[in-house]
Amino acid sequence: MINNALAKRYAKALVQLGSEGGLIDLFRNELAIIDRIFSGNCELRAAFADPSLTLVQKKAIMQQLIDKTACSELVGNFLLLLVDKNRVAFLGQIVQTYEKLADEFSGVIRPVITTAFALDESQLVAIQSALEKKSGKKVVPKMIVDPTLLGGVVTQIGDTAYDNSVKTQLKQIKDILQKG
Repeated sequence: MINNALAKRYAKALVQLGSEGGLIDLFRNELAIIDRIFSGNCELRAAFADPSLTLVQKKAIMQQLIDKTACSELVGNFLLLLVDKNRVAFLGQIVQTYEKLADEFSGVIRPVITTAFALDESQLVAIQSALEKKSGKKVVPKMIVDPTLLGGVVTQIGDTAYDNSVKTQLKQIKDILQKG
C-alpha cells in the first residue's frame, strides 16, 4: 500500500509538470522507454539495488541512461531524483501510475477489445466511435484476437468487462437448459 501511495505521489507530480508545458505525452513516451530498459535488464536493476555502489556511481549510471535515450531535461531530472531518494526500485509502479493519471488528465480510456478474428478498419472505427460516444472520452483501443471466443466481442475498460462473445452466450444457454 505504501508503494502505491509513493508511486502515485511521484507520478502525480510529473503529470502536473507535464501538464504545465503540454508535455504529458512526451513524458509518457520517455518513461515507457526507460521502463522497458529497466524491465529487460536485471543487471541494471541489480546495480541500483546494490548497497556497495555509491550514490555518485548510481547517478552516473542513470545519467548515461538519460543521455543514451535522449530524455527531456525534466524527465532526466526526475530520474536523477529517484536515484537521490533511493526510489529507482519503484520506477515500474511510478510509470504505470503516471500512465493512468495522464490518461485521466487527458480524458483518454484504453479499452482492451478481444475478438475471435481480426477486425477491419471500419469495424474498429465503429466500436471506437460507440465507446467514445458512451464514455465521452477519447478511446485508444488495444486489439487482441482470441479464436476461442468463436465470435463476438469482449471489451474490457478498467475493471468493467462487456462480454458479447458467442462463447459466453452459448455458456448462458447451456446453464439455462441445465437448470430446466
